[in-house]
Amino acid sequence: MKIYQAVLFFIWFTFIIAIPPYSFEKYGHANLIINDFWLVFGFLSGLTLLVVVSILVVRQMYPGMFSEAFMGATGFKILACLIFIVVFMKNNTVDKHVFVGDFFYIYFLNTAFEVYILLRTLRHKNLR
Repeated sequence: MKIYQAVLFFIWFTFIIAIPPYSFEKYGHANLIINDFWLVFGFLSGLTLLVVVSILVVRQMYPGMFSEAFMGATGFKILACLIFIVVFMKNNTVDKHVFVGDFFYIYFLNTAFEVYILLRTLRHKNLR
């Protein structure tokens, strides 16, 4: 997969996963969304974009290092998310259960996107 295709697909994907939280806020279920949800959403989406682009750049420059780059970038993402959680929870008072639900909604969907890019990139060219 080319970098520009992945970025365009990521923008489309991010728009799609932003629809349910926006709908909850707009149509009366704001108690399911934390106050700074869009900050968390922007951080995780930006981090995912950084990971995907870096993985694809490594794929173009060093094809044999793709798997290592994916594992390293995923490890970096996990550590960055843990640091973000600690700082966010220290500076904000939120309902912890709602925060966990909101955070993992974004985190797992973005991780699924990364895995999709991985599978799509590693697919053999004859199967396309």
